[in-house]
Amino acid sequence: MAAGELRPEAAVEVRELAAFFGSRQVLRDISFEMPRHSVTAIIGPSGSGKSTLIRTINRMHEVVPGARHTGSVLVDGADVYGEGVDPVDVRRRVGMVFQRPNPFPTMSIYDNVAAGLRLNGIRGPKAQLDQIVEESLQGAGLWREVKDRLATSAANLSGGQQQRLCIARAIALEPDVLLMDEPASALDPQSTLRIEDLMVQLKEQYTIVIVTHNMQQAARVADFTAFMTTLEEGAPADLVEFDRTDAIFTNPARTETQDYVTGRFG
Repeated sequence: MAAGELRPEAAVEVRELAAFFGSRQVLRDISFEMPRHSVTAIIGPSGSGKSTLIRTINRMHEVVPGARHTGSVLVDGADVYGEGVDPVDVRRRVGMVFQRPNPFPTMSIYDNVAAGLRLNGIRGPKAQLDQIVEESLQGAGLWREVKDRLATSAANLSGGQQQRLCIARAIALEPDVLLMDEPASALDPQSTLRIEDLMVQLKEQYTIVIVTHNMQQAARVADFTAFMTTLEEGAPADLVEFDRTDAIFTNPARTETQDYVTGRFG
């Protein structure tokens, strides 16, 4: 960041994070901050620990048998792995959208959005639930397309619509942070652009962290970019560089970053 430039307030702080699957270490001493109300892209070649990194943020990493971590992850200044912290509450505050749309195919569009609320024990009058569902679908840019068929199966939606439905399901819980693991990689170009436009809109309300292999996508939507890779064969992944996206793509500090964003490796 430029000298004298104000440091943005962090929504997520990763401090000396290492992650393991059994005896195999996959992340090594990762430390950086993801600014509030921004899009942070995590880029790097396949196998560089990008998905593992974001799964540590909402404690999904620990559901894999033998998985563990060291270091800390703070969301709004509180360690999500702190003593007495409920992982279910963490996953409510830190939502996740996966690579492939995963709506509940036997549920209606309406019930897909409401599912997270019900699973988290959030109850209220139907009118209140109706309002949350509508607002969530509007937030995901889907309301106009589905408002007249809320009772129909989510399986009838296109792939791009299903992914926006999954986003609506996530934001219905009003998370602080929204994680997206290659959310457009399985979509056609038009649907991809709609998801990208949506990310830019949603950062006004949420902090967004996206894993992507698409350099153009990172350049289009991300305010900040983290580049991860393994610096030695067989070694855990390292955070090579983190900076504003324009700096990463036009004036990176590290040769490894320059080589990756220009396609010389990876």
